[in-house]
Amino acid sequence: MAKLEFYRKIISQIIQKHAQCKPSHGNIEPLFICDSITDNYLLIDTGWDETGRVYAVILHLRIVGEKIWIESDGTEGGIALELLELEIPKEDIVLGFIRPKNRHLIDFSVA
Repeated sequence: MAKLEFYRKIISQIIQKHAQCKPSHGNIEPLFICDSITDNYLLIDTGWDETGRVYAVILHLRIVGEKIWIESDGTEGGIALELLELEIPKEDIVLGFIRPKNRHLIDFSVA
């Protein structure tokens, strides 16, 4: 249970940090959505810019079992690297946006 709470805390800190970065164009609001019941954590940009409506999932992380699944990562540097820097073992990080049959080719957990 301590591991789960630690992972929740780390994910929340990372997403809150990224939520501080407001896009420089348009009237766009970053929304941090935290559901600790289902362990889904999202950062969504929503609003309007010169081209129209903006609704984009920037980050979606979830905890399944005792692993962190990265379902969507729209950051420049990559959330997986941030997790590693915060001492999350690569065996506990699943790149959910990679096809399951190709996950063995990367240096993270396959599931």
